[in-house]
Amino acid sequence: MKKFFCGCDVGSTYTKCVILDDEEKIVSNATIRSKMDPCESARLVLLEAVKNADGIDDPKDFAYIVGTGYGRTQVELANENISEISCHAMGVHTVNPNIRTIIDIGGQDVKGINVGEDGSVIDFGMNDKCAAGTGRFFEIMASCFEMTLQEFSDLSLQAKKVVPITSQCSVFAETEVISLLAQKKPAADIAAGIQMSVAKRCFVMIKRVGLEEEVTVTGGCARNEGLILALEKCLKVKIVRLDVDPQLMGALGAAVFAYRKNLVKCSQK
Repeated sequence: MKKFFCGCDVGSTYTKCVILDDEEKIVSNATIRSKMDPCESARLVLLEAVKNADGIDDPKDFAYIVGTGYGRTQVELANENISEISCHAMGVHTVNPNIRTIIDIGGQDVKGINVGEDGSVIDFGMNDKCAAGTGRFFEIMASCFEMTLQEFSDLSLQAKKVVPITSQCSVFAETEVISLLAQKKPAADIAAGIQMSVAKRCFVMIKRVGLEEEVTVTGGCARNEGLILALEKCLKVKIVRLDVDPQLMGALGAAVFAYRKNLVKCSQK
């Protein structure tokens, strides 16, 4: 009988799920906006992922489930939970084993992770004291331009020069951007300035952890091409684009851990 393994990443903004089969291949995934109740987020995303998977009809039928993310302890069906730092490292390693540095931009924090040859975490740093540079920060900035995140990213790519954003606080940065727009500064140049301000924040954190090539970005902000180009300019490296949705890396890593944990459990019987 075929077995299935699940990784559930309950993030502050989005909740993600990846399902692997017994050949360790992705058979389904799902992403939903996180609810106020992490338990509800986990329940809904599991149901959504199962709905799109052939061979499994109920989340209770998974051979093993690993929860991760800030709400990892609230995944009621999980056999265990593992930190999102370890899961992002393992997820990226599974997709591209050459990656040595990960910049994970989540909804409420930014992490820099050094990855070993086996996908383990060598070192990491985190900015979780301020929303500046996070996914939530980009949502606030895009709203200043009355744009979606994709439209904001596209706008920044049209810049002829970069208007510096000097505020280090997300609240003050919003005020600064509104003021610059009122001064009729080119919107594209301001948007590019926002991207560069976040890239510089990432640069400082990554330098503390240690930058080693190859480098990639995970989280939903990895689809922000304006940010990726700003990071390449700051870090002076080429950012590797992943072949699998970068927002799923935590859930994928959790699913890989679920697969491996089940092998160990079966071998002990």
